Amino acid sequence: MKALPLLFVVAALAACSDRPQAVDAPAPAEDHAATTPPATGTVPAHNFAGANAAPATPPASADTPQTEASYLGRWTGVEGMYLVVASKPGGGVTLDMQWDLDNKGTFDGSVTAEGLRFMRSGVAESAVHTDGEATGLKYLAGKQDCLTVKPGEGYCKN
Repeated sequence: MKALPLLFVVAALAACSDRPQAVDAPAPAEDHAATTPPATGTVPAHNFAGANAAPATPPASADTPQTEASYLGRWTGVEGMYLVVASKPGGGVTLDMQWDLDNKGTFDGSVTAEGLRFMRSGVAESAVHTDGEATGLKYLAGKQDCLTVKPGEGYCKN
């Protein structure tokens, strides 16, 4: 009888989690087509704002796949935060960044259809092309060429 409340709590936590469910085997091709959302040119709201926020719409250039060149260079955040993206010999990119007041580092990354992907502190992150509004940072509002990693973490080119 003691296991029933514990099972309920575990099920409730799993239902509230934003982590995708683990899958043992890939879905058959016919199921994959049915579950894959159509490409709309918008970026999911969970990348930028809370669950109640409307989806952010990136600049018109996001309708086409981004090239590595579109990510290269220095991107400026707020309060001394920055992101410098450079090509890496042999493929991929290197990200040199300060993402908050206490943390900075250099990470290997790659350009994918989902954005600039990299691992930081054991967490898979993605920086996607947006405008300043989508970063959620007042200082970057009005800027047009930006990268957003998550709500409150964004960088723009001047």
